Amino acid sequence: MELEEIMEQLEETVEKMENETLTLEEAYDTFSHGMKLVKAGNKAIDKVEKKIEILMEKEVQGSEDE
Repeated sequence: MELEEIMEQLEETVEKMENETLTLEEAYDTFSHGMKLVKAGNKAIDKVEKKIEILMEKEVQGSEDE
């Protein structure tokens, strides 16, 4: 799942919890789903950060070679 899709689903989840009258069980399920989205978002961000670090290292190495 792409980070943008995760963020959209997370926004929808927050809106649902803020704007709808939910039973305790529905609120728990919605919250649990939101937490799974947060974890997935963090993993997606970590992947992007690693890619950026690799690109930055390559850029620094390329600059040193010149």
